Amino acid sequence: MADQITAIRVHEYGGSDRLSVDSITLDPPAPGEARVRHRAIGLNFADIHNRAGRYPLPSLPHVLGGEAAGVVEAVGDGVTYVAPGDRVAYAAGGPAYPPGSYAEARNFPADRLIPLPDEIDDETAAGLVTKGLTAQYLLRGSYRVEPGQTILIHAAAGGVGSLLVQWAGAIGCRVIGVVSTEEKAEAVRKNGAEHVLLGHEDIAARVRSLTAGEGVPVVYDSVGKDTFDASLASLRPNGTLVAFGTASGPVPPLDLFRLNQMGSLHVTSAAFAWFMRDRRELLSRANELFTMLLGGKLKIEINQRYALNDAARAHDEIEARKTTGISILKP
Repeated sequence: MADQITAIRVHEYGGSDRLSVDSITLDPPAPGEARVRHRAIGLNFADIHNRAGRYPLPSLPHVLGGEAAGVVEAVGDGVTYVAPGDRVAYAAGGPAYPPGSYAEARNFPADRLIPLPDEIDDETAAGLVTKGLTAQYLLRGSYRVEPGQTILIHAAAGGVGSLLVQWAGAIGCRVIGVVSTEEKAEAVRKNGAEHVLLGHEDIAARVRSLTAGEGVPVVYDSVGKDTFDASLASLRPNGTLVAFGTASGPVPPLDLFRLNQMGSLHVTSAAFAWFMRDRRELLSRANELFTMLLGGKLKIEINQRYALNDAARAHDEIEARKTTGISILKP
């Protein structure tokens, strides 16, 4: 039967003041869907892009949010992957799996739900699933890092960045991280980065000095406009820039011949949906993520917890770069 739930919706694009706390009707799960009662909801910078209209939502008004963990309450016809009572997490992404986790519950395709091991609690799962799977495909898919490589990671204290630093270090990479404050630099050093740079420095020059003038084989950049030029200039010949976010704004149009002149460089724009195209791939990547976590190779720091109704303040603090590690909403 239908249920009334609280959800955070966007009725028109704009700032955090456009987030509306609404009571909405949640229909029974359709065939192939399961209803998940959320216990914790992940926060990501992509949510802010959705709210602002930089990543347009399918329609307005629309519930925000791309990840959550909880318990299956009900299933639609034909569902065999999960059953009521199962603990699960999910990550939305792409037009087939739109946002919608900023709510007490939601219906979601059952074949996209990830069963949770007993050892992983709801908060960890909600804060980890999108960011952890992103770190997995960035390091093992977009560009496969190898032991002994020196790599550059922007926003290294953030949710994805902190996982990239730890995971790359576990693989055997030498990590150079970039952060905005000295406080964040200390956190990144604790995560295993060998060198930490501050964003106001000449990043490319520092990277060259740390690599005997060679540059790095790969840069992971979620900042976008403000760091793009420095990222390219930090690469060695035939190096790869993996762009996976635009926190500072979109990158201006690029003349491909510039990549030729700078050393036959490669640029890829990585997106979650293209690395999780079916259930087999989703679970394979999730299993590697959970193995890393349960093996002690990754530590998850949930440093900010907000009530669901306080989503606007959460957005403000994330945009102001006042947060470190992972932030979650509690319904």
